[in-house]
Amino acid sequence: MDARKLRNYTEGSLMQCGAIFLERAVFNIEFPAPDTEVLPGVPWGPIEAFPTPAYWAYQVYARRLQSNRIDYKLGATLKEEVGACLLGGHGIPASVGLAAFHHVKRKGAFSDAPPSEEVLLEWLYEPLSVDGRSIRYRFAKQKARYLAAALQKLHSEDPPLDSGKALRNWLLAISGIGYKTASWVARNWLDADDVAILDIHILRAGLLGKFFQENLTVERHYLELEEQFLRFSEALGVRASELDALIWLEMMSSQRTIHSILGMGQTSPKRGTPSRPKKRQAHTNQLTLIG
Repeated sequence: MDARKLRNYTEGSLMQCGAIFLERAVFNIEFPAPDTEVLPGVPWGPIEAFPTPAYWAYQVYARRLQSNRIDYKLGATLKEEVGACLLGGHGIPASVGLAAFHHVKRKGAFSDAPPSEEVLLEWLYEPLSVDGRSIRYRFAKQKARYLAAALQKLHSEDPPLDSGKALRNWLLAISGIGYKTASWVARNWLDADDVAILDIHILRAGLLGKFFQENLTVERHYLELEEQFLRFSEALGVRASELDALIWLEMMSSQRTIHSILGMGQTSPKRGTPSRPKKRQAHTNQLTLIG
């Protein structure tokens, strides 16, 4: 399957057209003109210009047509999903977090009877095999405490599963679980569109695409930024869960490009990325600190 992008303007046209080629079929999707606002002060931009709002909308639709949606669920049960998300996250590479998750899963961490904090700590102290290397898991003591508390709560209580926000709020009562991790679990397990997983990659996309206010940070303004993200996805006409996963994947995979746009490195832009606007220079330090 092959997906491509086209800009199709006719004289006086107010639309731009994205063409998606799938084997012998061609699907045309119309988008508003680049200077049309998707939200007040937020232009759609060209569909082929990474990372404009039109670019993100096009990518979501292309993945849908290709039946290539991002599979973000990590566990087979809610206990496992909580464990996988809790053992990953900030400061822990994805490969290491998943290795730790699978290690404690094999030991029986997610069986009916939750293991004690001491047992979990013993398991997390054991070496992990990651990409053919033997490594030690960072923050073993801290994560063992958090995971023990989470598994005990899941064992003794029935979590609300009627909405992403309800599950997130329930998870927030667990020591060591903040908005990002709780939202991550809720989005993954319930395929929820009423929460967003906000990290450095989503924040950078929001600043570059102008759908986040520049004076807000994830640490202090999570719910405000989340509301802005949900409004943005609704305005694009796409699911928040799809958009969140897609932006994270592409931004994480294009860090050299992003750093170049933000003036954080000397690498030449990829994919026809426009040169960095001068006004972004003032926000480079904020983004670096959050990362």
